[in-house]
Amino acid sequence: MMRTFLSLVNKEIIGFLRAWGLVAVVLYAFTLDIYIAGKGIELQAKNVSVGYVDESGGVVSLKILERLHAPQFKPPVRFRSQEELDRALRNREIMVGLLFDNDFSRDYERNGHSRLNVLLDATAAAQSFQALQYLQHILLDFSKIHFPVELKIHKLFNPNATTSWFMSLAELLSMMTLLGVILTAAVFVREKENGTWDMMLLMPVDPRLIILAKSFSQVLILSLGIVIATGLILFGAFDVPIHGSIWAFFLLSFFYAFTSAGIGLFVAAVSKSMIEVAQLAIFIMMPLIFLSGAWTPIHAMAPWLQKLSRISPLRYYIEGSESIFFRGTAWMDLWPYFVGVIGLGALVYLYGFRKIGRLF
Repeated sequence: MMRTFLSLVNKEIIGFLRAWGLVAVVLYAFTLDIYIAGKGIELQAKNVSVGYVDESGGVVSLKILERLHAPQFKPPVRFRSQEELDRALRNREIMVGLLFDNDFSRDYERNGHSRLNVLLDATAAAQSFQALQYLQHILLDFSKIHFPVELKIHKLFNPNATTSWFMSLAELLSMMTLLGVILTAAVFVREKENGTWDMMLLMPVDPRLIILAKSFSQVLILSLGIVIATGLILFGAFDVPIHGSIWAFFLLSFFYAFTSAGIGLFVAAVSKSMIEVAQLAIFIMMPLIFLSGAWTPIHAMAPWLQKLSRISPLRYYIEGSESIFFRGTAWMDLWPYFVGVIGLGALVYLYGFRKIGRLF
């Protein structure tokens, strides 16, 4: 039986390697796609365009503008009137507008305080409000206000708030999920499209062994993809630190691959073509990704969504992976994530296994 199982696994891997288009898609997903996500998605204020109207004619406003520098801000652009500033905001030429009125410098010199009008393009909500926080810190430092409490900030796990670390890792885990579903479903649906499904049914092999071998071969492909993406992109391109055990991450990924393969078995059971596989994969995967905490923190969700997220195996996979990479969590403290991934994964895989087993 073991020889038959290994032969079936070898057959599926060879079939995958011969499908150059599918190989290219997998390589793209595990390399360039993750790189683009890490480089292209920026949650911090960076290169924010600023415009201003200065009617005060004093040096106070100039000193404030001098502190708006790279990499957070582009050089501020001066406008002659508020109407021109409004027009630039509406045309998306700038993201932040500053209005220094006639009494700005005089009020500051006489009373020690003044009012600065700030206009924000809130359609770019994340960056504009991050820029507002930077501006508030600049004004507080400029005003030299002394608080009775000294605030010492210690940024844990990511001292420089490097967005690319989190975005590249989250994209890798999301791609792991999507590819696991599509690849596993594809090995069965292609039999239907190529007209070889009936020939497979006539094979003198236990159908359960065929299902297990086909899905296991895709788990091996996904595991290899995780190793390539971790080495080339996470460590090579973004220099992502890992404070825990890399073997714990690979083992957690191996177990999670069976979860996504189980979803793929269900999709294969109800799909007749690759177009249906793609449609169902997106339909199933988007809620899982939304509920996983990859794009929105779990604690920021509505209470009922937080409870619903507990049935998303991707949530435990992401939280466990981030604990391994950034928090340096020890093996013994990773058991909640392994239990979540293995427990939910076993249920999903067994359901998909039984669902497609009815077709044999």
